[in-house]
Amino acid sequence: MNHSSVDFEKPIGYYAASVQELIVIDDVLSAMVGVEGRYILIKTVRGKTDDVTFHVDPSMDLALQELAKRIFPLCRSFLLINQFVESRSQFQNGLVNHAFSAALRALLLDYQAMVAQLEHQFRLGRLSLQGLWFYCQPMMGSMQALSIVIQKAASNNFSGSAVLNLLQSQAKAMAGDNAVRLLLEKMTQCASNAYMSILERWVYEGVIDDPYEEFFIAENKSFQKESLTQDYDAKYWGQRYSLKDGIPSFLANIAQTILTTGKYLNVMRECGHNVQVPQSENSKLMSSGSNHHYLECIKAAYNFASRELLNLIKEKYDLMGKLRSIKHYLLLDQGDFLVHFMDIARDELAKKPDEVSVEKLQSLLDLALRTTAAAADPLHEGVTCVVERSSLLKRSSTFKDLELSQRSSGDNDLEEPVSITSLETFSLSYKVQWPLSIVLSRKALTKYQLIFRFLFHCKHVERQLCGAWQVHQGVKALNTRGTALSRSSLLCRSMLKFINSLLHYLTFEVIEPNWHVMHDRLQSANSIDEVIQHHDFFLDKCLRECLLLLPELLKKVQKLESMCLQYAAATQWLISSSIILHNPDEATESSTKSKQRKSGQVLKSTTRSAAVTESILKFEKEFNAELQSLGSMLSSSSQAEPYLAHLAQLILGVKSEQNGF
Repeated sequence: MNHSSVDFEKPIGYYAASVQELIVIDDVLSAMVGVEGRYILIKTVRGKTDDVTFHVDPSMDLALQELAKRIFPLCRSFLLINQFVESRSQFQNGLVNHAFSAALRALLLDYQAMVAQLEHQFRLGRLSLQGLWFYCQPMMGSMQALSIVIQKAASNNFSGSAVLNLLQSQAKAMAGDNAVRLLLEKMTQCASNAYMSILERWVYEGVIDDPYEEFFIAENKSFQKESLTQDYDAKYWGQRYSLKDGIPSFLANIAQTILTTGKYLNVMRECGHNVQVPQSENSKLMSSGSNHHYLECIKAAYNFASRELLNLIKEKYDLMGKLRSIKHYLLLDQGDFLVHFMDIARDELAKKPDEVSVEKLQSLLDLALRTTAAAADPLHEGVTCVVERSSLLKRSSTFKDLELSQRSSGDNDLEEPVSITSLETFSLSYKVQWPLSIVLSRKALTKYQLIFRFLFHCKHVERQLCGAWQVHQGVKALNTRGTALSRSSLLCRSMLKFINSLLHYLTFEVIEPNWHVMHDRLQSANSIDEVIQHHDFFLDKCLRECLLLLPELLKKVQKLESMCLQYAAATQWLISSSIILHNPDEATESSTKSKQRKSGQVLKSTTRSAAVTESILKFEKEFNAELQSLGSMLSSSSQAEPYLAHLAQLILGVKSEQNGF
């Protein structure tokens, strides 16, 4: 309002009360829209949050002063809100602040229209100061509540979900004032529309369209899907998309579902399978008060994305077929190819790990696969061979995420054997492509390889002992009762029984039942995350029950296997030292000796050397002691690990059978 300088020469107290009222009404109407009057001045107080104070001419009638001061909070709220709108409309403040400012601007337009109507009434001489106070009261609570919100938002520089949470909490705090609560809920809805648009694109398309980084889901592009097949600790699935702090309170309970929905849609898009959640008129995401329709829309989007991705991985990419193939080769479910491979690769596998030719092993493996029943499996081409550099025990101890029980007290217990060969470090791997690498990641394949290496070495020990047993059977026709040879035969039988019992336990007591449980669970899984969970549970359970997470027990088993191999290697010498080939011409004419002469062999009634008997007794004593020790360890550990009880029975059964002989 424009006033001549003469208007300010006289204090307002100079005028009569009736004239003062007219001047005060005019000044208050001006102050209500942020304009100073003649006798009401506006002062802005600068600080962390700007504030506004009003000063009146002290000579003003006290009654008029009191009425004017009652209206000042409304004037102050207008000024603060208007200032907030101007500052938060700038582009760098984010979409939520833009939407909130737009809603506030619309409210201020209504407010200014009300002031204009009051001024019109004043010009017609129909408005008193008391009447002005009466008409202002309905707006007082709403404007004051909004001014509190914008001051908190401004002082903390809130944006995005923080603004929405502030509005919602303030609305709940004003539950007793229905009009204010409804206004704040309306502001929340208006401010959240921009946020819900970002959310819509994520749950319906799997796209983050968030120019101001307000959304509660972050994308880290440094995590690439290729890392799943290369890095044991790949964080792609868990951290490529992750939840940030500051989730809107009305989405907090469903935030994980929202994250997962977009992740599933992203996987399908990465596969070139462009899919979009079907939308209808009712699928528009809106957040308004007690209307929770948006929650139903999000759940529907999740169910669709989960179902589509699961079908894609199961049907198009044949997840179950790949798992069965891995079971055939890495869990030795179909081991005929392995027998052939171990025969033709025997010389190469006997070399040290750093001397072996992986390329030659691969060609021999391919030959074994093509010339056995595996050739009929179209997925056998994914099988590859690798040669590790460390022993099984050392390798299993390097995985921080695998919870090792009975951890060794020192690193000395895990030192590498001096004469380690490729037989101890050979393993198979499997080529896995995206998106199956989500389930069959480098971590999962490494766990399969640990199990394979244990089974493979057990098979090797079994083959060596079978060879020793055949040597014993070759001299079975000879009368060996009471000799060192008979004792050696019994020891060989006990060792075979031990390794067969161990293999039976690993395959039929651990892998097969756990596999069938996992298979049934995968058939009823509702999402890829459930598939990952069931698959990881299967692997971890197999690792633990196969003793691979129990280093003390594993060391004991490996020591027994080592003794079996040493014995098998010494068998030929033991038997040849127990037998003498005699010249038939030197035999007597008795009928019994005549029969023996036909075979050309006679057994010495006493061994040629006491060293043979001593060696066999030493093998027998050490083997029995280690076997008994293993049985005791299994029995004592079975309280914490109940599955060990059955293995203990099998192992102790070997011991009791040997004693029975």
